[in-house]
Amino acid sequence: MKDRAMRWLKAVAVVGMVVVAGGCASAIPQGAFFTDVKLPVSSADGEILHTRSGVAEAKSYLGLVAAGDASIDQALRNGGIKKIKYVDYSANNILGIIGTYRTTVYGD
Repeated sequence: MKDRAMRWLKAVAVVGMVVVAGGCASAIPQGAFFTDVKLPVSSADGEILHTRSGVAEAKSYLGLVAAGDASIDQALRNGGIKKIKYVDYSANNILGIIGTYRTTVYGD
């Protein structure tokens, strides 16, 4: 009985460590409780001057349901952009309850 309890406790500890450390190797910085980051995605020609910008957005609710189109293509359409100068990505998430993921394209 004691061995069984110890195995169960070890299994729970391993699962807990995996859950806690799950975001450590992420390419996008994520906080366990709060995330508010803005990151560059790419620069088409290194030039940052632009005449237009377009935004595309997706949302996540309770970490269970996600909807929206945060693609570069959608941001291009939303901004009426034909030539991309650069692209930014931002994420905001509070306790996994509501998350907003936004792609912004700058160009002409």
